[in-house]
Amino acid sequence: MALHHQTGAAGENLAVHYFTAKGFDILHQNWRHSHWEVDIIAAKESILHFIEVKTRRTKTYGHPEEAVSKQKIRNLMNAADAYLHQHPQWKKIQFDVLAITLVKDKAPEYFFIEDVYL
Repeated sequence: MALHHQTGAAGENLAVHYFTAKGFDILHQNWRHSHWEVDIIAAKESILHFIEVKTRRTKTYGHPEEAVSKQKIRNLMNAADAYLHQHPQWKKIQFDVLAITLVKDKAPEYFFIEDVYL
């Protein structure tokens, strides 16, 4: 597996633990529909969260959250539409980004951006 795939998988696993510790119920990880994917779909306090996880091992090319483009958010929104078509019981939704920086011999750094919109 390529290093960037390993980094992404490690970040998503850390994200699941991060959100579980914060009281979220993880409903899906890597949920797919057509060519869209949502890293994590979770629920907390009757709000459905569509979460993009971005992980980096260095800040050489900027912080991980800077790599979440407008197009990525649009894709997240399109995937959410498909999910809500299948699960119409949800009335409140939110789009979030969790940026994780993994630096060797240090604890992971988390930056949670809630309620992202275009």
